[in-house]
Amino acid sequence: MRRREFITLLGSAAAAGWPLAARAQPVGLPVVGYLYPGVPELSAGLVAAFRKGLSEAGFVEGRNVAVEYRFAYDDAARLPELAAELIRRRVAVIATPGGSQAALAVKALTTTIPIVFSTGIDPVQSGVVSSLNRPGGNITGIGSMNVELGAKRLGLLHELLPTAERFAALVSPTAGAAGHEGLVADLKAAAAAIGRSIDFVVIATNREIDTAFATFMQKRIDAVLVSPFSLLDNRRVQLITLAAHHRLPTMYAFRDHVEAGGLMSYGSSAADRDRQVGRYVGRILKGEKPADLPVIRAVKFEFVINLQTARTLGLTVPATLLAQADEVIE
Repeated sequence: MRRREFITLLGSAAAAGWPLAARAQPVGLPVVGYLYPGVPELSAGLVAAFRKGLSEAGFVEGRNVAVEYRFAYDDAARLPELAAELIRRRVAVIATPGGSQAALAVKALTTTIPIVFSTGIDPVQSGVVSSLNRPGGNITGIGSMNVELGAKRLGLLHELLPTAERFAALVSPTAGAAGHEGLVADLKAAAAAIGRSIDFVVIATNREIDTAFATFMQKRIDAVLVSPFSLLDNRRVQLITLAAHHRLPTMYAFRDHVEAGGLMSYGSSAADRDRQVGRYVGRILKGEKPADLPVIRAVKFEFVINLQTARTLGLTVPATLLAQADEVIE
C-alpha cells in the first residue's frame, strides 16, 4: 500500500472514531508508538483492548497520552521502515502486539526506547528476550502461546471427527523460522500420536489460500487447522467462505473466526493479551523499566464452538466436546 493510500485510510478511520493518531497530536503529551504487522480494518478490537489496558494504568488517549499507529499490511519487509519512523518521532514507548517479527524489527534499531511486545511463539527461542523472568535490555511483553497450542487444536478436531484420517494445516512464514519450525514439529508429533497424517501448506500471499483449498479437495483432506499468524488472521472472511464452500471442517486459533461463521477455535484471549500490552506500556510511562518487568505468559484460553456451522456441515458435536467449550454459539 502506498503512503498516500495509508494516510487516507487512517484519516477515514479517525473520522469514524478509530485511532486518534491520524489527527494532529496534542502538544506536550507522551507519545506511544503502535506497530502492527496486519491491517487496521481488522484491528479495531485489538486497539480497543490496548486502550483499555492503557486506561487501567491511568492513561487515556488524547487526554494524557498520544498514540502513533503504524500498520505493515502483512508486508513484513515494511516493519523496519515503520519502526524507524516511530523512532524518529521520538516516541516514549513502542508497542508491538503483532508477533516477534515486529518486536525484532524495533529491537534491531534501538537499545534505549522501551518496547512492549506480544508474540505467540516462545520469546526466548525466537531471540526477542534473553529470559522470561528478567528479560533485560529495553524490551518486555506478553507470550500468548498461540503458536504453541497446535497440538491441542488438533486433539480437539480429532475429538470432533474421530474417523477423520487426513488433516492439513495452513502455516505462514510470518512467524519466522523458530515459530514455523516449532509449530510443524509439534503438529507432526501430535498427528503421529493419534495415528493420523497431516499435510502442511505454506501461505505467503492471499491468492495461495484459494489454491490451498483446491489442493485439499484433490488430496481428500478431512479437516484443516488454520495457524495463528497475522496473514491468515487477516484473511478470516476468505478462509471461512472457502471452508463453507468446500464443506471442510476447519479449526482456528482466534474466537473472532468462529463468531464470523467458522466452526471451532482454541487459543489464548487476544483481547486479554492486548490489554496486558497496554498495561505494561502504562507502567513504563510511569517510570518502570522493561528489564524489570517479567514476560507475562497467557493464562486465559478460550474454546469456542459454532453449532450452527456444525449443523450446516452435517456434524454432530459430542456432548463431551460441548462440555469443554467456554462458549457455544447457537
